[in-house]
Amino acid sequence: MTPATLDSLGEAAASLTPETVSTYLATHGWELESRQPDVREIWCLNQSPEFGSARIMLPLAQDFVDFVPRFKDALDSLCLVYGIDAGELRERIASTRSDLFFVRINQPMTDGSIPFRQAGKTVDSLFRMLKAAATTAADPNHSHQGRRPAIVSEFLDEHVRLGQTKQGSFVFTVSTYLDDPSPEDHDEAGIQPVYARRVMTTLARGLESARLLALRRNEGVLKSPSEFGLSAALVESMEELTCAEKLRSVDLSFQWAAKEPAPDIATSTIVLDRDVIAELPRLRERLVRKEEPSRRMTLIGIVKSLAREETPPGEDDAAIVTLMTEVSGRARSVQVALEGEDHHWAIIAYQRKLPLVVTGDLSFERRTWRLSGDVELDASFLEHFSKNHPPSDEKDRNR
Repeated sequence: MTPATLDSLGEAAASLTPETVSTYLATHGWELESRQPDVREIWCLNQSPEFGSARIMLPLAQDFVDFVPRFKDALDSLCLVYGIDAGELRERIASTRSDLFFVRINQPMTDGSIPFRQAGKTVDSLFRMLKAAATTAADPNHSHQGRRPAIVSEFLDEHVRLGQTKQGSFVFTVSTYLDDPSPEDHDEAGIQPVYARRVMTTLARGLESARLLALRRNEGVLKSPSEFGLSAALVESMEELTCAEKLRSVDLSFQWAAKEPAPDIATSTIVLDRDVIAELPRLRERLVRKEEPSRRMTLIGIVKSLAREETPPGEDDAAIVTLMTEVSGRARSVQVALEGEDHHWAIIAYQRKLPLVVTGDLSFERRTWRLSGDVELDASFLEHFSKNHPPSDEKDRNR
């Protein structure tokens, strides 16, 4: 046995428990031959067409001094029976009670690694992706803004784990543990899939629907996006996931826990290539328009930039102001056209890094948040501040 094998067996033994191994054996053709409670189990595989016959001893008593080496022996025996390494065995056993979601990053890699900052952004994107799917699964009519059903937070906090990457490629592994169905999950048709499975099914359908729409297929999905797991929040997380400059594609795939029947999902791997990635902003805009029609809002933010517009002689100065603000709990850059006195106050707010208060019709157009219509700027704070904190030098006073 090589050191690498020993290391991988150690990792498998550290991440698994006898209970998870027992569940795996019980659902994969093995029979429990005998059991000594809290001590050991003997499992038997009888004349499997693919793997033949085998018997293993599975230790249960974790307080025994030799538990770890005996547990490793049991795992090593299973590797020999199935002809796989410890990493794959660990993945198979983990998937007995957990749905697994794999995200493969395809881009040039000299040493099999990706930039640290990209890894952090990827994890953040995956979290937002799961949050969007969990929200749609809990309430298909939810706006993905403000307070969400309590079950969404519970799922994200308690049932989602980030696993180790696979060897030989950069693959993020996300697992979601399936709880036993609660009484609320029963109806006339019998037991319904548990919430965690509904989330992952919603995610798989949403990702595939987004891919097809990005390729201008299956347009009918937009009549009722939530029925297909789609939301602007989900597509935005896909944009964030695929924004790395050198990225060629992202492969998304699912492995369904044996605890529940596999869902009726058409495809096993969803490929987001450059053609799909390029169309995600357009798709998000279409979904935002559907979910968030233009509405009157008051925004408070810091002026990030002013792009001055050409105006005929004698007319008021004007500029497109980019405001860093918050929209429905998310940081956004919002553009608003200001002229005359409003333009003057925007310059002061920019120079002195003061908040600007603007009211208008907020919409998402041409991949940009905009405030338009009857725009009103509240300059009361700027006036008050300017009176009590006049410019410190003559140059500022004469502007």
